[in-house]
Amino acid sequence: QVQLVESGGGLVQAGGSLRLSCAASGRTFSSYAMGWFRQAPGKGRAFVAGISRSGGNTLYADSVKGRFTISRDNNKNTVYLQMNSLEPEDTAVYFCAADRTTDDPPAWVRTVAAVYDYWGQGTQVTVSS
Repeated sequence: QVQLVESGGGLVQAGGSLRLSCAASGRTFSSYAMGWFRQAPGKGRAFVAGISRSGGNTLYADSVKGRFTISRDNNKNTVYLQMNSLEPEDTAVYFCAADRTTDDPPAWVRTVAAVYDYWGQGTQVTVSS
């Protein structure tokens, strides 16, 4: 069982930055690829960024490439999402999720929400214009 707790959301003006953190419980954090997803009002949950269990591979949605950076610290059981040049369209609830990938190649990162095993409760990000 893995419990995930996000933090770092808030209200920011367009062009500003935020850093989200997701702290994981348990001693098997390095067994999981991690992903960030977001859900805007009236929309489905969308992939934002993902990182392999070793941190050696990352994937980004086209809409955030060049603005967002995902990273992880396996010693601290934490994954981060640095968000720069924020736009009003980035407004959403942001969720982190864990995908157990020990049966897959180390660089495995998946973008489909349904395959992720554990989810945090979400943190609100609001970008004002």
